[in-house]
Parts: sequence; C-alpha cells; structure tokens
Amino acid sequence: MAYNMKNTVQKPERLSPGHRMCAGCAAPVVVRTVLRALEEGDEAVITSATGCLEVSTFIYPYTSWKDSFIHSAFENASATTAGIEAAYRYKKKMGLLEKDYKFITFGGDGGTYDIGLQSLSGAMERGHDMVYVCYDNGAYMNTGIQRSSATPRYADTTTTPSGTQSLGKGQPRKDITGIMAAHRIPYTAQSALTANMKDLYEKSQKAIYTQGPAFLNVLAPCPRGWRYDTPKLLEISKIAVDTCYWPLFEVEGGVYTLNYQPKNKRPISDWLEIQGRFRHILKKPEIVEEIQKEVDERWKELLKLSGN
Repeated sequence: MAYNMKNTVQKPERLSPGHRMCAGCAAPVVVRTVLRALEEGDEAVITSATGCLEVSTFIYPYTSWKDSFIHSAFENASATTAGIEAAYRYKKKMGLLEKDYKFITFGGDGGTYDIGLQSLSGAMERGHDMVYVCYDNGAYMNTGIQRSSATPRYADTTTTPSGTQSLGKGQPRKDITGIMAAHRIPYTAQSALTANMKDLYEKSQKAIYTQGPAFLNVLAPCPRGWRYDTPKLLEISKIAVDTCYWPLFEVEGGVYTLNYQPKNKRPISDWLEIQGRFRHILKKPEIVEEIQKEVDERWKELLKLSGN
C-alpha cells in the first residue's frame, strides 16, 4: 500500500503523550513513526537501553508504552531482545504460543555506537529476527552532554569543551551504519525526520517485516545538546540531509540504494550555523572547510557504493 501521511497519523498511538521528553526532541517523534509502521493488530515487544527515552517514558509505576516494554542497561539491550526472540521462537515451535510478535530495540548513540556495540554486533551476527533502532543525537545527552563516538568533529560537549586549548571533539564520527551493513544482515538503513516522515515510515516497515535482523540509524536532534530553538526540529533535520551530512540510504542484501540526492547540495556551514555547539568555529573558515571536506568525502564514497 502506498504511503499516505493522513491515514498514517490516524493510526492508534503506541507511545502515549504526556511523557517527559524535552520540547523539540526528535526521539519521541522517531519512536512514534517507527511504531506506526506496525500493522494494526500486530503486537510488539519493545526493549530500550538506558537513556533519555527510557528515563522519560518509563518512570515507575507509570509508562507511556502501549506495547510490552523492557528496560535494559546501556550495554545489553540487544542481548535482552535476542534472548526474548529466541524464547519466542522456541515457544512457537513447541506449540506453547499462538500470537505473533515483533521485536524492536531502541537505543541512543551512547548505548549503540559505544557501550552496547558488542551485544548489538552479536545479535545481528546470530541472525535474530529483530529491529534495532538507534536514535542518534550525537552525545550522551541523558547524563550531561558528554561526547560519544557519534559526536561530530569539533562539536562542543561537556567532556570536549571548546576554549583556548580546545576546538571541541577532535575525532571524526564513527560510521555505525556502515559497520552494521558490513555484518551482511538483511536490512540496514539510515533515515531522518523529513517533511512527511515517508522515508522513515517506509524504512521502518521494511525493517520490521523483513525476516531476520535489521538496523535503522535515525538522526535525532537534541535541543539541549545541539543548542537550537525547539521549533526548528524538522528544519535542522532537513538541512542535515540537504548538506549530505546525513544521507538517506538503505542496504538490502549488500546492495546500497541512495534514497535522496539533493538537487542543490547545501554547504555544511548552513548546518553548523543553526547549532550553538559549533559557534566557536564559525569564524574559522579553515575549520569549516575541513568539515566540508570530510562530508564531501563520505558523500562521494556513498555515491560510489550506490552506483551513482
């Protein structure tokens, strides 16, 4: 069925309003869009690593989740989901369970790129029928905006502060989507909050209903860590895509497909200028040019991989 935004947003919510996520945060929007991709009547088991999403939506004895929800530690959300999925398959095989379930894990970049990478890699390699969704806000936002390996080079964080002795984080961002694609799993994709959510919705649907492990990496701007005005959530996401800082692509069976190619690629300065965490480098054209070079190189690599 073709994507229809009006019909899609009328689906029942699986993440209730009234949670305590910050205004202008992308994470709950990402979650709601992913869960809307579930067909009505299908049940899911949701696992979440420790992070902003978990502490703001699951405060005992209250929960915002309509589906079964399990909070795991930073490092083992994937292992938890893998264990549940394995038990489910056994019960189905033995005739002890009739219902069909989908298994989805959510984790921030800290619990995905760093602390949870080992269990994530293991779950993907073993072939569990599950979806892992990383809401990538580029730092450990929940514990005070510390740098992670998802933090872009030169970003100002509490552990890589800008000043007379530092220009912020000194290392480039880890390519977690490429790492997951290298596992040769059935489906890997990168998405963002685009104007009508079509890209994220369709990729979520593919991930959920593809047999075997799937991985989604979704850009999730954070107003506190990135320091932007809260109403600019969709604008900042769009600029990230149009500058090619955050390309939209998918990998199915090892084949790369580029989902969006901007007609007029915007300079990376457009993306840097809207965020307070890069304010210290805006008057340093040589640094901005260095960032532009890195973005261009990654974009050229993706064009080559996707046959463009």
